[in-house]
Amino acid sequence: MTSSNPRNEALFDRARQLMPGGVNSPVRAFGSVGGTPRFMVSAKGPYLTDADGKEYVDLVCSWGPALLGHAHPAVLEAVHAAVDRGLSFGTSTPDEANLAAIVQERVPAVERLRMVSTGTEATMTAVRLARGFTGRNLIIKFAGCYHGHLDGLLAAAGSGLATLALPGSAGVTEATAAETLVLPYNDLAAVKEAFAVHGQNIAAVITEAAPANMGVVTPAEGFNLGLSRITREHGALLIIDEVLTGFRTGYSGYWGLTGGAPDAEEPWTPDLLTFGKVIGGGMPTAALGGRADVMDYLAPTGPVYQAGTLSGNPVAMAAGVATLTNATRDVYSFIDVRSLELSSALSTALDAAGVDHSIQFAGNLFSVAFGTSANGVHNYADAQAQEAFRYAPFFHSMLESGVYLPPSVFEAWFLSAAHDDDAMNRIYDALPAAAKAAAAAQG
Repeated sequence: MTSSNPRNEALFDRARQLMPGGVNSPVRAFGSVGGTPRFMVSAKGPYLTDADGKEYVDLVCSWGPALLGHAHPAVLEAVHAAVDRGLSFGTSTPDEANLAAIVQERVPAVERLRMVSTGTEATMTAVRLARGFTGRNLIIKFAGCYHGHLDGLLAAAGSGLATLALPGSAGVTEATAAETLVLPYNDLAAVKEAFAVHGQNIAAVITEAAPANMGVVTPAEGFNLGLSRITREHGALLIIDEVLTGFRTGYSGYWGLTGGAPDAEEPWTPDLLTFGKVIGGGMPTAALGGRADVMDYLAPTGPVYQAGTLSGNPVAMAAGVATLTNATRDVYSFIDVRSLELSSALSTALDAAGVDHSIQFAGNLFSVAFGTSANGVHNYADAQAQEAFRYAPFFHSMLESGVYLPPSVFEAWFLSAAHDDDAMNRIYDALPAAAKAAAAAQG
């Protein structure tokens, strides 16, 4: 039988001889869904094209950055102009401050901003800064929240670790792991108990603004506010990780929809925030920001060291400025509407096929969890208890119909401003067959 994906298969065979697992980021290997990973060669608007020439409606959007759609003309123009001026200077450039000013305008909690190259680097620096500022060692994180692959935060980290069913990572020492307290998400009582026992040694609590690496989990009413109250009471810092949600779930990120919202019943402000993905517009850029007195503890004004040869890379800065400049409030309103339409169509298709499920939201991000209609998903234990075996046949049915979903049930679905009616109709047309495939799956 002739393969329908010969070029993809040949590329994967070659890649496995050259790279661990044939990939440079684990979830790309299709480990939880099986089959041959698609090697994409181009992207435009809401579409991806693979090495065999097949086109897909994209619901990954580079895991968030393609907010405006792939190859947006304004972003390409800015990047091309920046490339013509040179790829990297090893010096400061004007667009570093331009991008920082845009972030500060959209997220008033950011009084100072430091550019870095990856989300992992941003959270790593935020944790080091919190320890340096407070003089304490312990960090609280929540099971299922992913903050990059830094050693101290990989325990029960969701994302690829949930996909691979790994509890942590080899190579992380017991001493490093012992400096992290892992608590159940959405459980303020556990946080209060941890501070009652360890309060004098806790430097910070780090949490995703809204978890999206164990699938999407909506923060319980008052949860993030409660974290803000507890940390302030005990002299610890609150780090809100918006690497994924920042400038993706709304104009000012998820904090802007909740604690920083103009109509918030009781506003709250984190001490530090981390950003990535959308802030670079598809280029490798990330950042951390927050209170001026805390941020000024970073070198060269303070004693906490951080540096990066490619931090503030001029091409990446140009992409970020162009992306955020064009990511208007109307763009977010459009994506919000599309997200509600798609999640409703997904639920309707699954209901028609008799598939038990729930859908969790964080702004315009959402995910589906099978077998969870009774209680939904509120923490990592709920996410792990779902009927995950239904996702692989659902995924492959959508893939064969020309829709590219996240290759893991523990990830969010992403839409863009380029998902027009034609793209959406292709998704809707694919859903009934995929729902039937999920219904027929055997655990």
